[in-house]
Amino acid sequence: MDNVDLEVLRRIVQWQDSGHRVVLCTITRTWGSAPRPPGSTVAIRNDGLVAGSVSGGCIEDDLIEKARAGALASGRPDVVRYGIDADTAHRFGLPCGGLIELVLEPVEPRTRLPELIERLARGERLRRVLTLATGEVELQPAGDADELQLTDTTLTTHHGPRWRLLLIGAGQLTQYLARMAGALGYEVIVCDPREEYATGFDVEGATLLRTMPDDTVRELKVDGHTAVIALTHDPKLDDMALMEALASAAFYVGAIGSRVNQAKRAARLKEHFGLTDAQLARLHGPVGLKNGARTPPEIAVSILAELTAVRYGFRVPEPVAVTAQAAVDSGCSV
Repeated sequence: MDNVDLEVLRRIVQWQDSGHRVVLCTITRTWGSAPRPPGSTVAIRNDGLVAGSVSGGCIEDDLIEKARAGALASGRPDVVRYGIDADTAHRFGLPCGGLIELVLEPVEPRTRLPELIERLARGERLRRVLTLATGEVELQPAGDADELQLTDTTLTTHHGPRWRLLLIGAGQLTQYLARMAGALGYEVIVCDPREEYATGFDVEGATLLRTMPDDTVRELKVDGHTAVIALTHDPKLDDMALMEALASAAFYVGAIGSRVNQAKRAARLKEHFGLTDAQLARLHGPVGLKNGARTPPEIAVSILAELTAVRYGFRVPEPVAVTAQAAVDSGCSV
């Protein structure tokens, strides 16, 4: 579940505490083009107030009208579809004849949202099983699969961190990276065996490990949903982490440092640890998009921007620097 959707759940609880009726709407399937993926949610309050999104606003407008008319308060979950025919698709602005299927779930105590939110705050990964006939909900530990599933009788959704970010080093840059990555829905793990850095590290939601980096990468069983970034500038720590990470299935491996230092690092990893050219080619370094970032928060933004691009299968080309005068002449800003 994205942090955006977690905020929707929190808003629902606030609205209920204020005495409002709420319907939780979850995308279960899409066909053709659709603005948001399955699992995305929107909450509709009985007076038409909205939190979250399942479309560009067109479907939300229809749901708002129904909520104000009392048509959504059926007492049990309902499955609805938008965009089944060309006329409906045109009416709701679904491109290319797209189709969106939703489960509309009236929120009641049996929905168990406060318990779900509390357990997510503890970093748990959970599977939520909604029985369509009754609205009853069961919360279970998450399994290996995390795909949303709708059957004739149940809707199963998965909640909690699905992507992990392992940061080697607990310095100032890591503080910014950990906070921003948490907002993007990553489970953030920081590894630093150095007393002088680890003692002062304190980022809510991030886990600090004091083990050696190579041991940490192995023990975490790094997979295709994990990114590893080395940030210490200390070869004794960074190289050990990279040695393991580049041989793993991690979807992103990066290291801070200049191009000169990256070349020296690649030579060390090849000579002393036997990494292949193909493995070294996976290393992002200098880490982050090349956007002129200088301060720790700017560098954190550039790193997470590149991480996002790689995660979704995009390659961002090298930027072309412009002088201040050229930017003014072209109407851009620098």
